[in-house]
Formats: sequence, structure tokens, C-alpha cells
Amino acid sequence: MPEISQRAKNMPASPVRKLVPYAEEAKKKGTKVYHLNIGQPDIETPETALRAIKNIDLKVLDYSLSEGGFAYREALASYYHKLGFNDLTPENFIVTNGGSEALNFAISTLCDSEDEVIIPEPYYANYNGFAGTFNVKVVAIPSTIENGFSLPPAEDFEKKITEKTRAIIICNPGNPTGYLYTQEELKKLAEIAVRHDIAIISDEVYREYVYDNNEHISMLAFPFASDHVVIIDSESKRYSMCGARIGCLITRSEKIYRAAMLFAQARLSPVLIGQIAATAAHHDDAAYVEEVRNEYTKRRDLLVDLLAKIPGVKCSRPKGAFYCVAELPVEDTDHFAQWLLEKFSDNNETVMVAPAGGFYSNPELGKKQVRIAYVLKEEDLKRSVELLEIGMARYKKEFLNPKG
Repeated sequence: MPEISQRAKNMPASPVRKLVPYAEEAKKKGTKVYHLNIGQPDIETPETALRAIKNIDLKVLDYSLSEGGFAYREALASYYHKLGFNDLTPENFIVTNGGSEALNFAISTLCDSEDEVIIPEPYYANYNGFAGTFNVKVVAIPSTIENGFSLPPAEDFEKKITEKTRAIIICNPGNPTGYLYTQEELKKLAEIAVRHDIAIISDEVYREYVYDNNEHISMLAFPFASDHVVIIDSESKRYSMCGARIGCLITRSEKIYRAAMLFAQARLSPVLIGQIAATAAHHDDAAYVEEVRNEYTKRRDLLVDLLAKIPGVKCSRPKGAFYCVAELPVEDTDHFAQWLLEKFSDNNETVMVAPAGGFYSNPELGKKQVRIAYVLKEEDLKRSVELLEIGMARYKKEFLNPKG
């Protein structure tokens, strides 16, 4: 039996997917599972994208360019021009197989083994996995649910910088918290990056979905830091096309671009069919995005208001993305989430949430928290929260008051 690598042994389990086997077993028993654990929207993919796939007129599905097909990169450049970044050209984009590959390219381009990246926590769980793959250490900057996961002072970041620091990674708006960075916060981070000659990797895949008339500010908005900024983008959440696996890495730095292209060439090319769908989705998409934003606003408000009515539950109101972190009146949400799938049902239905421990560098910090994705229609969200409340009551009776 071959020995398993230490890298594999150290790879953390996904808090979003590690309970999938229990969900599948529940479904086999005939239990309906409401999925609040994963950012898979039930919003329909734009018809333009689906039609483009159906009407593909190719005799061969060949490799695209390693940096991505020109037509799609041109569509991306046009999209960014609408955001106000008119200097970007197709040569600033490297198309990737999802935002995940873009993050892998960014970390592998900027970091060597035992280097460090600074990340505000809680953070997207796969940042741990991406960093661990390259033996890069995550240095966490904590935020708390008590203040709505507000970003710690910029000075806290500066205190964590060492000779091994290569980048600060942010997600804006944030997964899992829905936190939205202000222009002042981002400017300070850009100044720190320039001052210490490190990079800012800004994951902006949820930029369309900000609420309450707030504005998303991109790290691209600070020209003085242009050579220090790498943007991660994806079509998965923008157009509800997660299965297309299309994202991109964007940078104005020729040095970073050339280095990242070596990794792009090594994996040959991004998915052709996904690029065809994404190119079409970008055509005349303003009405689609606005409609989806309004829908997520209603879902957010419904979810947060319903959670607020449950005794003992804490939940801040996210300003962006489509997630919130809720603190529950249970001691261990890993155990509770598994119990919901293995032991609990109400009228043959149950709910799946993502334990939040996996979104922290120290899982103990999220032991009482879950991430909830409000990607289901309002009727299903209502039922999901109802199941969560019923489940918590039964769980507490069984484990906290076993004689009662």
C-alpha cells in the first residue's frame, strides 16, 4: 500500500462538503434535505448562456489558449470597462477553471514553501486548503460576530507582517460573513502592501451582490498599488453557473502575469464550453444581475429576521454575497449538523448547514457557529429555518437535558 503524502494528511476537510455522505444517506432513506450548506443558487442561469451551449457549432472541442480564448477575455475586458477600469485589456486576464484555480495560481505565483499570507477570519475555508497545498502558512486576523465581523484596524495587519509575508488575502464582499469592505479600509490595505512590498489578493467573486444601496469597491481602484494587486473573479455566482467552472485572475503587473502564465500553460487550458457560456452570459446582463440582486436582498432579510426570532441565536445582517454566520445555542455545531442529517427529521424533512469551525484558523473559534447560504427560494428558506429551530429544540432536549 503506497504511503500517503504529508500534504494529503494535512489537507483540511471542507466544512461545506464533509457532511455530504450523511446528506446522501438521508436522501436514500427518503428524507428531503434543504441545502443551506453550500453556495449553489437555485436562480436560473441566464438563457443566453444556456442557448450558447445548445447552439455550439463546432466539429472539435479543442484546447483554448492557456490564457483563455480571446473572445471571452475581450468580454471580460468590456465588463471591467463598465466598472470603470478602462485601462484593462484582454492581456490583463488569465482565464481559469473556476475562481479556485485562480487562487491556486495566485498563491503558487507569489509564495514559496513556508512563506506566509495574512487573512482576516473567518474566511473562505478553501483558503486553508490552497495555502496548505503549497506549505504556505495562514496568519489570521480575527473578527467577531459581536461587531458584525467588522474588519480589524489596518494596524493589526501591519503588526503581523514578517520577512516571510508575501500577501494579504481578502474576500470582498466576504464569504462566509457577507462583510463589505469600505474604500478607506481598502486604501489602507493597499498602502500597507506598497509600503511592505507585498501583494493584495482580492477575491471579488460576489461583487454584484451588495445590498442596501452600498457600493462595492474593487482593489483595482487604487492605481498607486497596481503592481501589487491580484484580483480573483468567477462567473459561478454572478450568473448561477457554478458547474461551468470558469473564473479568472486579473493583474496589471506584467511580472505577476508572466509568472502566473507558466502555471496556466502547465495545466494546458481552461474549459472551452464554460468560456462559450460565460461569453454569452456577459451580453446585455444588467437586467439579470439587478433582478437577482433584488431576489437575494429579499432572501437575506427573510433569513436574518427569522433567525433573530429564535431564542439564543446571534446573526449579523450581511451587506453582500449570500451567506451569513449564525451563532447557535449549542456547544458543537459539527456534532449538531451531523445529527440533523443522521438522526433528525420533521415530516420526513431536514436541513443541512456548514459548521463554521472550518472557516477559522482555530476551529474552536467557530465551534458554536454555522454558515448559512441564502440561496433557496423564500418558501424553502422559511421551512429550513423552521427545521433548524425544531431541530435545536430536540437536540438540546436529547443532549443537554437527557432526563427532561
